[in-house]
Amino acid sequence: MDITTVLTRAVAQVEKEDELKALLQQKGRRGKPLRVKLGFDPSRPDLTLGHGVVLRKLRQFQDLGHTAVVIVGDWTAQLGDPSGKEGARTPLTADEVKSNAQSYLEQFFTVVDKSKTEVRWQSEWFNEFTLADVFRLGYQKTVAQMLKRDHFEKRFQAGNEIYISEFLYPLLQGYDSIAVEADVELGGTDQTYNLLVGRELQERRGLPAQQIVTCKLIVGLDGKEKMSKSLNNYIMLTADPADMYGKIMSLPDYAMDAYYEGLTYIPEKEWAAMKKEMAAGALNPRNVKMRLAHAIVEQFHNTQAAQDAQDAFVKQFQNREWPEDMPKVYLRQATTIVQFMVDNKMAASKSMARQLIAQGGVSIRANGVTEKVTDPFQELEAQNNIEIRVGKLKYARIMHDSREAAD
Repeated sequence: MDITTVLTRAVAQVEKEDELKALLQQKGRRGKPLRVKLGFDPSRPDLTLGHGVVLRKLRQFQDLGHTAVVIVGDWTAQLGDPSGKEGARTPLTADEVKSNAQSYLEQFFTVVDKSKTEVRWQSEWFNEFTLADVFRLGYQKTVAQMLKRDHFEKRFQAGNEIYISEFLYPLLQGYDSIAVEADVELGGTDQTYNLLVGRELQERRGLPAQQIVTCKLIVGLDGKEKMSKSLNNYIMLTADPADMYGKIMSLPDYAMDAYYEGLTYIPEKEWAAMKKEMAAGALNPRNVKMRLAHAIVEQFHNTQAAQDAQDAFVKQFQNREWPEDMPKVYLRQATTIVQFMVDNKMAASKSMARQLIAQGGVSIRANGVTEKVTDPFQELEAQNNIEIRVGKLKYARIMHDSREAAD
């Protein structure tokens, strides 16, 4: 991959782009490969396709011959971190951090080349920190400067609490860049402030200032907010191929642009041509999205898995065939359709279940015969192999539970 593509595709901003381009053309600094830093807090055990955008960018730097330095935020994860929607992120225990980090790294190396990666843990340097060290770090920023950070400013204006410990987070993350002697740091646009703090701290120490590359964010399943575990609108990096394919197909058409750019290697000219054809009505957006879903599943799984996922999607959603595999639900006694839907999370409430039925979105298949449900009080018998479909994505196969009821 060429340097221009690395610095432009799915990239929102490059701090000091000319300087970084020169370093890449020289294949490093002072004859050594660049140290490209990416930090993560193991707040949960799973990575998302949103993380995948930055991981792919890190891999591209590796392919140019440089070293990835991944920082496991085991120390800051135990302090908590400010986030846009939730206020202060809940601190984790050391055991939770260790477990989540192990899961993160397993997923991390499905994209990033392990042989060209240096894994570092914040506890290597912060376990030796004294109170005096913390105070010295605190002198690097004023409260007024911290409140300029978007997350803090919004919370302050809304009258929400901001803890002093939270102001330390950008400084601690910035100190990581000193500890590992980072030449470049990657992150999403939501991390720009923290990355700039790292650059500033290095300069104050008389070290070469790290270059900064921020990647564009992709929206989550709601089609509005950025993909986020805290918002529960994400697609897991390790999602089953069919699940990953189906969720990508559920995205609004306008989201495809960022997904194509950040999560595929389809040439930009080719994607631009497809957009032009869609705008002219000559190309069905559904077919374009199918190509997108296939490309992403292929990358995070393999070609055969992508094709199988696509075949299953076509069979289920275009040909309206029922899937062979679906969750089994064991019933001891008959229940109403509405109650069944609520009990098995196929509808958020009874009123929502009745609305789905009224809209013709619920069907039952028994003995090979499919019928639309029209009566919300219709009973579901506790018999084997009665199947129910709600909307386009939710299926269940009813099985009779013959066990004796407990006294």
